[in-house]
Amino acid sequence: MLKEKITREILNKGYSGEFLYRFGKNFGNLYDNFEKLYGDKPGFEEHVYQLVNQIYNSYETRKEDLKVIDRKREDNPSWYMGNDIVGTMIYTDRYNKDLKGFTKKIDHLKDMGINYVHLMPLLDMSDDENDGGYAVKDFKKVYHKFGTTEDLIEVADELHKRDMLMELDIVLNHTADIHEWAMKAKQGDPKYINYYYFYDNREIPDEFERTLPEVFPDTAPGNFTYVPELDKWVMSMFYRYQWDLNYTNPEVFVDMIDIISGIANFGMDILRLDAVPFLWKKIGTISRNEEQAHIILRAMKAAMRMIAPGVLFKAEAIVEPYEIVRYLGEGKYDECEIAYNASFMVFLWDAIATRNARIVRTGLNNMARLPKGTTWINYVRCHDDIGLGHDNNDIYQVGYTPEAHRKYLIDFFVGRLPESFAQGVTFMENPKTGDARISGTLAALTGLEKGVKENNSELINDGLSRIKLLHTAIMCLGGIPLIYYGDEVGHFNNYGYKDVVTEQMDSRWIHRPVIDWDKMAKKDVQGTVEYEIYQSLKSVIKKRSELPEFTNENDFEILDYSHDKIFSFIRQKGNDKTVVLINFSENGESIAVNVLDRLGVAPNGYYDYLTGEFLNITNSSIHMNKLSILWVKVK
Repeated sequence: MLKEKITREILNKGYSGEFLYRFGKNFGNLYDNFEKLYGDKPGFEEHVYQLVNQIYNSYETRKEDLKVIDRKREDNPSWYMGNDIVGTMIYTDRYNKDLKGFTKKIDHLKDMGINYVHLMPLLDMSDDENDGGYAVKDFKKVYHKFGTTEDLIEVADELHKRDMLMELDIVLNHTADIHEWAMKAKQGDPKYINYYYFYDNREIPDEFERTLPEVFPDTAPGNFTYVPELDKWVMSMFYRYQWDLNYTNPEVFVDMIDIISGIANFGMDILRLDAVPFLWKKIGTISRNEEQAHIILRAMKAAMRMIAPGVLFKAEAIVEPYEIVRYLGEGKYDECEIAYNASFMVFLWDAIATRNARIVRTGLNNMARLPKGTTWINYVRCHDDIGLGHDNNDIYQVGYTPEAHRKYLIDFFVGRLPESFAQGVTFMENPKTGDARISGTLAALTGLEKGVKENNSELINDGLSRIKLLHTAIMCLGGIPLIYYGDEVGHFNNYGYKDVVTEQMDSRWIHRPVIDWDKMAKKDVQGTVEYEIYQSLKSVIKKRSELPEFTNENDFEILDYSHDKIFSFIRQKGNDKTVVLINFSENGESIAVNVLDRLGVAPNGYYDYLTGEFLNITNSSIHMNKLSILWVKVK
């Protein structure tokens, strides 16, 4: 058989023992998945050899200091599952101009307790339409606005010197229409025409369109773009200048391994794989979450196990909760190690708006647990909008109706309701259906911005309490917490996006702030909101790292199912236990003390690990302040 033949040939080559060991361990998995995708394609054997040669070349060109990191992580395969990793995501140019400017601010992140940095897309792109960097012109070069490729490698080196991790995006689904492959396709090169989905007329595109949803129906209707240079139609599911890659072509897969490994070899520890649900297209379906998309990821992971086994894959899959878990391998396959916990994020915002714990408790209880060795990114805000992707069954289960409930949340967070404190704005609002997503910073959505602008002390204090509650909640559920840049000091909405031609049609730029370093300096000035947010966040990050039970395992257990306002769960590792109580109400609430029974006998009482203070317990009830969170332990 071909697999055995290639295995014998490679093992008899004079390659390093390390590579041969990894090859022997992973090639079978790579071959099996590659064959599922391309076994019926002409020249399959040649493509397998090309792939193996690419993998070896990528391994050989990997720097020795990165190989040292790989070896340490191979010896400790659960290295990312502890309680010590806290991430952030940053727009480099909006943070401190460019990569060299970012390097000067690394110590600010280190002081906060951040040790994992995701820099938003940096690779070469158009100066005009570029979808915020997700329309890549050249995967092997840094966009001139940010600096040079050497600057990027230097940033990775500086982070590694401080025991910090670095992440970069890889756009797997598409390239810019000015990418080298696209330009060659426009010139009529048949090899590169086959790198995309080109059609001579509208017959097949129209078949696709019958079932394909539109990603951006308002700003980019339709899923195909006419290319006059070829008199053909090309698939462009995002924007017209982003052409979908044709993964039915094995040459695309081989070239993407070159790209993935090349970016990893810049010094990345984590690769954020963008838009992975879209990788495989099939007429008559929505062309999302197809089984072949998972097979592609399994093959890519097997290749990277040989090249750079210390590098993690993070799936950007904002899909239904049951679909997200599939990108983490379902306990059967090796795909991605990390995914965004978009559901928990939405549940938290639901609780903030409704002032109750119904959805967060029910939704988390109904979610599938993660396979061992995989984890969530838990976050409150990120660069993207808030899409209300609740499972309708969760909404029905707590007594709401989905359409009315989502409308309430939208109206609440954009300030249309009299009881609202939020100052968000809609994104992609559909006037016909009332559907919309929500944009806005953490400070704007929690009422802090409104409170400061109105000089309303009650709104300010409640806004600060919500921010502290939300940040503390993502620290303790299980998963890697991610703090969005600017939220550490409560940056307000950036309304100036409306004056920027390339941003004004996309309200998400409202929560992509240009960092005001004078504002950031107030983090050390007592009595300021910046001080309150930053110092609280810094403290809770440190306290999380002190609790062995707060690992990144998805092992929380919900305790009380009856209290309308207070959400309770326990985290446990061996004899180390903490009960978490979260009061989402704007009033003080009480819960029966027996919610703490799992902690065991407490001869010296129960106390809050966050403050060190004993709980307020009278008449067998724990009394909680409004908008508060407790990490309860036995004294």
